[in-house]
Amino acid sequence: MRKIPLILLGAAAGAALTLVATQPRILLIGSSASAAASASTYRQLNLFGDIFERVRQDYVERPDDSKLIESAINGMLNGLDPHSSYMDPKNFRDMQVQTRGEFGGLGIEVTMEDGLVKVVAPIDETPAAKAGIRAGDLITQLDDDQVQGLTLNQAVEKMRGPVGTKIRLKLQRKGVDKPIEVTIERAIIRVRSVRWRTDGDDVGYIRLTQFNEQTTEGLKKAIAELQTQIPADKLRGYVIDIRNNPGGLLDQAISVSDAFLERGEIVSTRGRNAEETQRFNARAGDLTKGKPVIVLINGGSASASEIVAGALQDHKRATILGTRSFGKGSVQTIIPLGGGNGALRLTTARYFTPAGRSIQAKGIVPDIEALQDVPDEVKSRTETRGESSLRGHLKAEGEEQGGSQSYVPPEAKDDKALNLALELMRGVKTNPAFPPNPKSAAIPQ
Repeated sequence: MRKIPLILLGAAAGAALTLVATQPRILLIGSSASAAASASTYRQLNLFGDIFERVRQDYVERPDDSKLIESAINGMLNGLDPHSSYMDPKNFRDMQVQTRGEFGGLGIEVTMEDGLVKVVAPIDETPAAKAGIRAGDLITQLDDDQVQGLTLNQAVEKMRGPVGTKIRLKLQRKGVDKPIEVTIERAIIRVRSVRWRTDGDDVGYIRLTQFNEQTTEGLKKAIAELQTQIPADKLRGYVIDIRNNPGGLLDQAISVSDAFLERGEIVSTRGRNAEETQRFNARAGDLTKGKPVIVLINGGSASASEIVAGALQDHKRATILGTRSFGKGSVQTIIPLGGGNGALRLTTARYFTPAGRSIQAKGIVPDIEALQDVPDEVKSRTETRGESSLRGHLKAEGEEQGGSQSYVPPEAKDDKALNLALELMRGVKTNPAFPPNPKSAAIPQ
C-alpha cells in the first residue's frame, strides 16, 4: 500500500475491517489480557452492527447505507484529533492536485462576483493568457452550462480537466457590448507557491505561500534570479515570508530548510514506538552563500512553515520575526484505501525541531516580535486562535499557548514586520537578535 504525504509524512500501517450488519458474532480463543481486550473490542463492534441494522430498519426515512458507514468512520476519526479524517474519492483527488501543485486547466486565478466567475488575473504563459483572457473579465458560460447558480468550486472543477481537451468560454468584458466567446485547450498549470522580488537594489524578498511539490524548485529559481539581479557585493540578505502559510509536504519543508543550511539536523519525527523515530539532516550547500536571512511568521504559519522556522532558528541561521506561529506539531500520513474508496488521513507522529522542541500547541516564538496595526473592520477575522484552541488537539509537552495575529497589510508601506526586517537588513535599526550567531546555537553544528 503506497503512502502519499499530505502535511507531514510519518509511518503507519492500515488494515481494512468489513462489518456485516446482521449481528455478527466473533469467536475468540485465548485467555491472555490481550485476548480479553480483544473480546471487549469485538463486543463494541457487535454493538455497532446492531445499531447500524436498527437504523437501517427503523429510521423515519430510508437511509443511504454508504453514507451511514462514512459518517461512522468520520465520527471515529474526528474523535482522535482535529487533523485525522476520512477523504472520500473526490476529496482525495483534490488533495493530490493541491500537493502536486499542478493540474490540467486554463491558467487563471478567479473569484466569485454577483454569481459569475470573475478573472483576477491570467497566469503568464498559460492557455488563458495566450487566448487573451484579461483581469476583470466575467465568465458567464462554460461550454453549454450557465455559470449562474454554480459555486466557485463547481465552476473551477468544470474548467479543469485532462490536458489536451478543450472548453468554450463566454465572457463579459467591460467596454465591450457583445459577449466574447473563446475556445481554450487545457494544458498543465503549475501553482505558483513561490513569488519573489528585489526590494530596492540590495535585498531579496521571497514569499512562500504553501509547501507543494513545486516549492523547492521555485525557491531555487528565486534565489538564482535575485543573485543575478543584485550584485553579490550589494546583496545585504534575504527576507523569507511564510506568514499565513498553512504548511504542506514534509519533504519540501526539509529541502527548503536545507537550502539555507550547510549541515545538522533539520527535524525529527517520533511516533508511538521508539523505533519509528526518523531524523532528517541537511546536506552541504547553502544556496544563499551565508547571506543574512530574516524569516517572517505569524499566527497563520503552521506545520511545514514551523519546521522551516524552527530549524533555522535553532541553528541560528536566521532571525525569526513577527508573531508566534500556529502550533501544529503533528505528522499526518495519507493511506490510500484502494478500490476507489478514497484515503485515510491519520496522525502518526509528532515532529521536533533540531534542539528537541515540540511546538505542538505552543508554536514558534519569534526572536523579534512585530505587531501589526489591524483595522477595526477586520480585527475579528485576523486573530488566529492556534492549535491549542482546536477541540481534541494533541496536548503539548508543558504549558500550551494561544494564537496570535495573522493580519498582513495589503500595502507594503503599512507592513510593520516587513519594514522592520528591511530596516534591520540595511542597518537602519539594530537588534541583538540580528544577525544571529551560529556559534551560540544550542545544538551540535
